[in-house]
Amino acid sequence: MYLLYSIPSATDLDYPIHNHPEYELNLVAGMSGTRIVGDSTERYADYDLVLLGPYLYHKWDGDEHLQQSGQPYRVITIQFAMDLFSGQLFKKERFYHIRKLMKDSGRGIRFQGKTFEKAMHMMINLTEDKGFTNIIEFLQLLDLLSQSTETTFLASEGFLPQALRSDSHRVQVAYSYILKNFTDPALKIGAVAAQVNMSDSAFSHFFQKFAFRSFTQFLIDVRVGHACKLLLDSDETVNQIGFKSGFNNLANFNRLFKKYRSCTPMEYRRRYLEKNDFDWTQQVTPWQFLPAKSTLAEGIHPKAYSTKLVHL
Repeated sequence: MYLLYSIPSATDLDYPIHNHPEYELNLVAGMSGTRIVGDSTERYADYDLVLLGPYLYHKWDGDEHLQQSGQPYRVITIQFAMDLFSGQLFKKERFYHIRKLMKDSGRGIRFQGKTFEKAMHMMINLTEDKGFTNIIEFLQLLDLLSQSTETTFLASEGFLPQALRSDSHRVQVAYSYILKNFTDPALKIGAVAAQVNMSDSAFSHFFQKFAFRSFTQFLIDVRVGHACKLLLDSDETVNQIGFKSGFNNLANFNRLFKKYRSCTPMEYRRRYLEKNDFDWTQQVTPWQFLPAKSTLAEGIHPKAYSTKLVHL
């Protein structure tokens, strides 16, 4: 079963960063602003399509001047349960790529190019209640996304620690060792190189080739990403989080965090955890705003909406 809902242009994107146990495929059409996924904060322009894994923090902001101008836009969101593909049928080889897509979505995946164009048409079509046909179209949508190479990961490895897949066994061993030991401030390149029986120099070139960045940069990315997650998930002090993320002193942690996140750890926590005064009862909920039948143009610039819930 999945849940699909669409937000009309009259509704702004004023809700706090949050997460939930469902997978979510989110399409924004006709709006520009800032997108937060995990520890990634990026600008999006006009259109955006992202697949989110369970419990991954996220939020879309729309540019204030565009929302105040009354510019029409649309948000279409599809949510589906974590165990949707756990049945025997979905363990067949035909569903391998979709299962992999679900696993990779833990870092958030942005889709672009031809994939985006096709997916947008398919998601707009899914807002029309066509019974069992919707199930077929939903699976076709996931198949399209699972086959795409027009993708970008959003959150860093450290925000949701897991080794990346690779054709090279050695780089897989290296990733796994780093992600298991990055919280140790004494972790050095030599210790990782020894895991794959390489010299420090040879491993440095080898790692750069696969990770597209140096060992040091990768380690900082993982540590800062993990610190971001702890800042959102816990009430521990910045000093405690710095040490738990592998930084050997508070000054070094603050310096590197500000360099790579453009704010201090305390500013990051305040900026993205403004939940206490938010009234969720006034926010659009999944059982509101499913659009009437529409063309593509009307899908981006909707005219009429009905209030109904569709479980498929």
